[in-house]
Amino acid sequence: MLEGKRVAVVVPAHDEEALIATTIGGIPSFVDRIYVVDDGSGDATAERAREAGDVRVDVISHERNQGVGAATVTGYRRAFDDGFDVIAVMNGDNQMDPADLPELLRPVARGEVDYTKANRLFTGQAWELIPRTRYLGNAALSMLTKIASGYWHVADSQSGYTVISREMLAQLELDRVYTNYGFPNDMLVHLNVWNARVRDVPSRPVYGVGERSGMRYRHVVPKISWLLLKGFFRRLWEKYVIRDFHPLVFFYLFGMLATAVGVILGLVVVGFRLAGNQFTVGTVVLIALLVLSGSQFTLFAMWFDMESNKDLR
Repeated sequence: MLEGKRVAVVVPAHDEEALIATTIGGIPSFVDRIYVVDDGSGDATAERAREAGDVRVDVISHERNQGVGAATVTGYRRAFDDGFDVIAVMNGDNQMDPADLPELLRPVARGEVDYTKANRLFTGQAWELIPRTRYLGNAALSMLTKIASGYWHVADSQSGYTVISREMLAQLELDRVYTNYGFPNDMLVHLNVWNARVRDVPSRPVYGVGERSGMRYRHVVPKISWLLLKGFFRRLWEKYVIRDFHPLVFFYLFGMLATAVGVILGLVVVGFRLAGNQFTVGTVVLIALLVLSGSQFTLFAMWFDMESNKDLR
């Protein structure tokens, strides 16, 4: 227990037979239960977890690989059904420093926030320790996640080292959360719809421990970007139209529409000009007006969104 609350750790694992025992061995003694979710591994991940010799371990197996999000949700549901108060997630690749777990748990256990997540980008070690492509891909997705989720104060969107309260977990519709690499990003979108208080906690990056990553950012970034675009509009609809109306929806929609029309019209005019055709000054003024007004409306919408979510930390 920690701060008088029962603590569970969910460990999603796929083909992690080499590191799962080390991961389990590093989990602090105040943790009451460890749910290792073997996500359709083709190796001996489940067996190695059972052989770790920790009585707290409960191994749950998926018959086929469903994705890290699906494995996390399975662990969440089991921990919730078993009555745990705060539930952490630590992946089975030993890349999450167990020394950071108390700092992640305490704000949730004390009721200060509903959800905490590790932020590896806070430390000056991040640029030296994190592979360059992963660092840059993470930075790009973090910016898109800020816009899509409304948590403008949150960074390192790809970090899966998190803690959630039982009360918040009870509100979420876990069946609707994305089940693959975009799970942490989509989770933030769902949390914002419920006005969950989310806090970043500085965490030390851990690399070079024998982990193997299946993530390829050139494939993952476009997929998660599309996921975030859909999540952005879903959040606007559910939070600012269905649950509680806010005019920022109109600012966003008009701003995006005006900017898109202005840019498209500008490209058409440039094409006509390159083909030797002439265009009027009025056309140029119209394009400039559309782009400028659209950009201003979009920026105002972002500012309204920041103001609306500034207390969710």
